[in-house]
Amino acid sequence: METQIGHVQFNIRPENVGFYRDLLGFLGWGTIYESDGMIGLGSGGASVWFMGQANGAANDYDGPGMNHIGIATTSQGDVDKTARYLAERNIEALFDTPQHRPDFEPDPAKTYYQVMFESPDRILFEVVYTGSKDA
Repeated sequence: METQIGHVQFNIRPENVGFYRDLLGFLGWGTIYESDGMIGLGSGGASVWFMGQANGAANDYDGPGMNHIGIATTSQGDVDKTARYLAERNIEALFDTPQHRPDFEPDPAKTYYQVMFESPDRILFEVVYTGSKDA
């Protein structure tokens, strides 16, 4: 059997659909479907869906369940562009990011470079570049 992740659904507050449309559009994802209080966005065969049906309980990314969604980029510069995008919108970068994480990449010729932040629904996001330090 061969499988892959096809899609992931996040329950959100409906008024936050625009946040996800704008963020993932900035990151190069295309809109697959959008209606009132719901949006599906895709990249490379995978999709994420944000459904405006949250029950009001706060997401706890340190509790049981999913911790974060990681979106890979092709350069360190893309991580920095994302950090600027966030700053322009007063979205706080978390955990002293952007930063290189040598604890995640032991090869000194490579890097794990990330920025982390949370959405208005407290969904934790990571935009990350892994590869050559020169890229």
